Amino acid sequence: MKKGIHPEYRLVVFKDIASGFAFLCRSTAESKETILWEDGNEYPLVKVEISSRSHPYYTGKRTFVDTAGRVDKFFARYGKRENQ
Repeated sequence: MKKGIHPEYRLVVFKDIASGFAFLCRSTAESKETILWEDGNEYPLVKVEISSRSHPYYTGKRTFVDTAGRVDKFFARYGKRENQ
């Protein structure tokens, strides 16, 4: 492996902004923010939109779309057209 061309792995805290869940792992992700972790050390903080704690696939909280209701709303607004 060539020296000086690979990013450096370091400990980084990833925080899910949807659920507030945070975890510490090694990463090459860059961040300007820092956070004081449970062990008393300060680590770079990377905020993520979604993680396993907030993703519907992992939480089992799936939302179903009422397609029949959408079709009825469309026909109520624009009316049913006959073949022309």
